[in-house]
Amino acid sequence: MKSILITGGAGFIGSNFTRYIVNKYNEYKVIVLDALTYAGNRENLADLESNPGFSFYEGDIRDKKVVEELVQKVDYVVNFAAETHVDRSIHEAGTFISTDIFGTFTLLEAVKKFNTEKFVQISTDEVYGSIEKGSFSENSPLKPNSPYSASKAGADLLVRSYYVTYGLPVIITRSSNNFGPYQYPEKLIPLFITNAMDNIPLPLYGDGMNVRDWLYVIDNCRAIDLILHNGKFGEVYNVGAGNEETNITITRLILKKLKKPEELIKYVKDRPGHDRRYSLNCEKIRKLGWKPEYDFDEALNITIEWYVRNEDWWRKIKKKEKEYREMMKKFYEDKYF
Repeated sequence: MKSILITGGAGFIGSNFTRYIVNKYNEYKVIVLDALTYAGNRENLADLESNPGFSFYEGDIRDKKVVEELVQKVDYVVNFAAETHVDRSIHEAGTFISTDIFGTFTLLEAVKKFNTEKFVQISTDEVYGSIEKGSFSENSPLKPNSPYSASKAGADLLVRSYYVTYGLPVIITRSSNNFGPYQYPEKLIPLFITNAMDNIPLPLYGDGMNVRDWLYVIDNCRAIDLILHNGKFGEVYNVGAGNEETNITITRLILKKLKKPEELIKYVKDRPGHDRRYSLNCEKIRKLGWKPEYDFDEALNITIEWYVRNEDWWRKIKKKEKEYREMMKKFYEDKYF
């Protein structure tokens, strides 16, 4: 029987991946470690609590004692644990550096100490920076433009160094913008869905022409699963769906699907260091046997339906966001909250 530690498993992608693994591999023992900071939510895993192969531990990946206690019990470690929101990183950079880099270091040291079979670092396309034309390959230089992406780039480089220096069995994945169920409603798609449902303004940065490649979270879970079991140690794998759209296009599409007026769009001052376009060359993982299964329009419909059906989940979260919204009011000239 294999055992896997999923750090950050109560977050958006982490909880979807945890559910995916528990449902696909009945024989696996799955342990989730999550500090349950603002974006970690135990409710995201509520349907797994009664599963005998699943267990949850509340704890921080920076805590050596907790990490070692769990890592020594497992064969695989998949690290989703990170501070991830760019806006927050502009105000709270130190937290991102501490969690994303030092936390990854703590995990790597435990993996080294207990000879763990595999370590997968979950990263982001944002480490490459912005690109006007073409797409980034896994060999493209890292040029992060925000404290968040810099912290993830630093963690990636640390992971790579442990492969080169110590021969650790590590793999890095870098995916494009994920969307789907359980995504914290500070990100564009869930924020705009929930705002539109309440008929309040949808705050769109700048001119709305920033381009992102939108990847449905389950397709990313499938990619991470493939990389975990078939990826090559020391390698990086880009994961993208090829659904490049401008933010304004996504915004209008959400409003159309919810039958809401475009007058709800409110253009706000652009955030500092806002990358214009992300694009990934994903030939490497496609050669490994992966390709997205979900059509973008279908996946967006599923996502919108989930938020419509799960108002209690996101309304409780938004209620807790008052303090953060007040901070954002001071940051932006346009008070849209």
